[in-house]
Amino acid sequence: MGKPAGKTCDYQKFLKGCTVYRRASMPPECQLWSCRWLVDDDAADLSRPDRSHYVIDMMPDYISLRDNTTGELTNIQVVQIWVDPRHRDAHRDAALRRWLYRRAEKGFAALIRFNSREALALFAPPFAADGDWHEMDGTSDPRTHTFGEVLKALAEAPMTERTRHDQERETAGG
Repeated sequence: MGKPAGKTCDYQKFLKGCTVYRRASMPPECQLWSCRWLVDDDAADLSRPDRSHYVIDMMPDYISLRDNTTGELTNIQVVQIWVDPRHRDAHRDAALRRWLYRRAEKGFAALIRFNSREALALFAPPFAADGDWHEMDGTSDPRTHTFGEVLKALAEAPMTERTRHDQERETAGG
């Protein structure tokens, strides 16, 4: 497509949204991309991405946190939220925070991405002993994780009690 990061897509039209969605002539990049708002009924209370100024990426990813005392590295699965850099506080949307809270109860943090390098990790109250939201500014590695790296990291990621319970229930057929 040749669309640089941070530039509005030429197919995005005000009040109409994507003008090529589900068309046979859709560019290959668009065919590969999938926004959680379009496919997940759990996101029904969120505003359309062109109105909310963020897109929830469907692809799983992770962040690595280093314990300052032990030096141990822990991988945590994240939901990536791509935020329009002209609307940097869009991730503070109350509906998105409710959605992220539900993800955090299952062990997912959030990675708020403004472009390929600039991001912040967002931890909802279920991650914190003080019950608050926590943001960690940072610069992300411009190299994206390969699918194999994501699978390996997520297989090694610690399970929360809720995630373990859900997995055991699914295994038991309940």
